[in-house]
This record gives sequence, C-alpha cells and structure tokens, in this order.
Amino acid sequence: MKLYSINTGHFKLDGGAMFGVVPKSIWNKLNPADENNMCSWALRCLLIEDGNRLILVDNGMGNKQDAKFFGHYYLHGNDSLDASLARYGFHRNDITDVFLTHLHFDHCGGSIERKNDKLVPAFPNAVYWSNEDHWQWATIPNDREKASFLKDNILPIQESGQLHFVPVSNKGMNANGLLDESPFAENISIRFANGHTDKMMLPQIRYKNRTLVFMADLLPSIGHIPLPYVMAYDMFPLTTLQEKKSFLQEAVDQQYILFFEHDPVIECCTLQVTERGIRHHETFLLDTI
Repeated sequence: MKLYSINTGHFKLDGGAMFGVVPKSIWNKLNPADENNMCSWALRCLLIEDGNRLILVDNGMGNKQDAKFFGHYYLHGNDSLDASLARYGFHRNDITDVFLTHLHFDHCGGSIERKNDKLVPAFPNAVYWSNEDHWQWATIPNDREKASFLKDNILPIQESGQLHFVPVSNKGMNANGLLDESPFAENISIRFANGHTDKMMLPQIRYKNRTLVFMADLLPSIGHIPLPYVMAYDMFPLTTLQEKKSFLQEAVDQQYILFFEHDPVIECCTLQVTERGIRHHETFLLDTI
C-alpha cells in the first residue's frame, strides 16, 4: 500500500463559521482572516494505492460551478486534482474507487464534470462509494444544510450507475460517542461520525505499522483539536463534541496519525496530552511517514 496527498486547490470560508463559538481574537491567530473575515482552507484529498485498486478519498469542489458560486468561495492557488495526480504518474481514468466522506460540495464537487452541457462522472472507471443513510440525508436535505448539497454534484453519480453503498453497522456505538467502524478493504476500515452531518465516513488506514485517520470534517484542521472548536456548519455540535472527545483520547492512546483535509498548511500530526488537554504533538508531511 502507498498513500499520496492530493491537493486540489484552496478556497475561502468565513472564519467565524469555521470556529463556531470561539472568539475571533483567538481563532484569528490560528488562521488569519482577510478584510472580509474569510480564511483560506485546503481542499486536500487522499489517494490510496492498494494492490489493483486506486482509491481517491474525496475530490475537492471541482470547477463546473458558475462565477457566482466561485465568487462566494474563491477557489485559488496553483494546485489542481489532475496536476496532483500527474505528479505521481496517475490519471483520473486510473481511479478505481472514489470514496466520498460526505456529499458537501467541497468534498464531492469534483465527482462530476460538465461535458457538452451534460453532467458526467469525472472518473469514468470508478465505483463511487457513499452510504444509504447519508445519501438519503443529502438528496432530501434539511433547510439548514441544503446549500451544501448541490444536486449537480450528487444525482448524476446515481444516474451513471456507478454508485455503491457502504453498509452502515451499529457496532461500537454508545452514549459516550464512540465511533462506529465497518470494513472497507483489508487495511481500511470506516469510522462513522454524525455531528457534522449524518453518517459522515472517515477512512482509518493501517499503513507502515501505523494507523492513519482521514479526518474529513470531524477535525477539518489542526486548529480544531481543542474540544470547544466546533464549526457552526455542524448540524449537531454537541454530538461533534462527544465524537471529538472520544476519538482524541483513542488517538492519543493508540498513537494515531491524523490527516487533515482542510488545514491550509499542515497535512498530518500526532497528538499528546498537555495541561490544556489533548493537543498536537508532531506535524509532518504524509510522504515522510
């Protein structure tokens, strides 16, 4: 098995929304905002080369949306999905599996591309993985979250016939927020989290005798490790708080490596217990593991 960090660009979101109840005087030191209170965030995906499978975890926000959309989210930087794949000698046609942690536009927007006014899968040879609970949540969205679930990103996946569902198990769920796990491949299991959105999936990968967890939006950046740092975008913030608390302790105990999808600088870190609670320990690039 080999893991690759795939950078698809950066975008901007409101700093206050990203840090919830934490005051700007504190969070602005972590990710300084521009004059419009917007902070830059990465769209960092993970490529897993596992035998004959080439699994892409999330795929950024894509480029098919209109100017008004990008006027809100400011896609910027020199990175792109295709350039990042090419850096390692791969092409999107080589992808066998597209694993979608959840269906918010900044995680699945690259799934579908526009060709001759038609919306078609951007990975023609891939199986797209979601789960039935989250698919229903996204395709019949609540009023608060529906702006994040764009039909052009989602429905063509099902229409293509390339959509498959990961089974959702309830093994391991308890009142303390312990996250569920289901197998996906020999060295890949799936953790489910429900605070950010219903049945978000976090791949947990056994790699070089270590365990790496793709954090998606449970911990979008290293700045979100402290327990109160919960995004205003989360549907159930108290659930997120419990999930974080449980996961962070487990990650310390088991010496997990955390891989961040949205941190603008840091790809990976380990954790340690400090007087202020659990905080990051070492930070490093994925390719140094």
